[in-house]
Amino acid sequence: MTSFKYDIMAVGAHPDDVEIGMGGTIAKYTRLGKKVVIVNLTEAELSSNGTVEIRQKEAENACEQLGIQARVQLRFPDRGLLASRQQATDELVTLIRQYRPRLVFAPFHKDRHPDHGHCGDICREAVFSATIKNYLPLESSKRFYVQALYYYQINGTSQPDFLIDISGDQETKYKALACFKSQFNQETNSLKTPLNSGYIDLLQAREKLLGAEAGTSAAEGFFCEKPPLIHDLLGDSIK
Repeated sequence: MTSFKYDIMAVGAHPDDVEIGMGGTIAKYTRLGKKVVIVNLTEAELSSNGTVEIRQKEAENACEQLGIQARVQLRFPDRGLLASRQQATDELVTLIRQYRPRLVFAPFHKDRHPDHGHCGDICREAVFSATIKNYLPLESSKRFYVQALYYYQINGTSQPDFLIDISGDQETKYKALACFKSQFNQETNSLKTPLNSGYIDLLQAREKLLGAEAGTSAAEGFFCEKPPLIHDLLGDSIK
């Protein structure tokens, strides 16, 4: 029998990716007592606004808002994930075997930012390679099978494969996003970017639109490569 240490591992290319794409879902599951770890592949050192130090502090504060138990900050180069693909895959395989998550979440590949797609590809490689006995055969790393890999949506409006109702946790998500002041607030010396130019309003509108399709006030959309298996169609009572 597989022994899971964490319920969810959510991987992002940059600090704030996971919070944007699935902050409401994470808030929901930590509220229910589930264990979540966030992994950021880069420090976003090429960001137009803020510094690495500021963004690290913002990320820590956001994790506190979401009730996350662990955050791992890796230091692969911003805009360099394609060139670092093998090293990043190996590092992620080690983390998957260490944290043993039931589910892994990664950015959906249809996104205006190439790093998000590269991050999703690296996660897919790592989830598969983590199951191979002789891949990185260190004594401390046994092969491990996650239950499923899902993709969350950062940018774009693609039609997702399934929705998570975040109507009861949307406020917590936006408290977490408010921690990233350097990214979402347009200050006097800030450069204008998509993130500080009405992005939060667009994100909330997308969640409202997705929620309306499912009969709730707000939802986050997810994608999967295999159809999700439902064991009890009448048993889903999570609010």
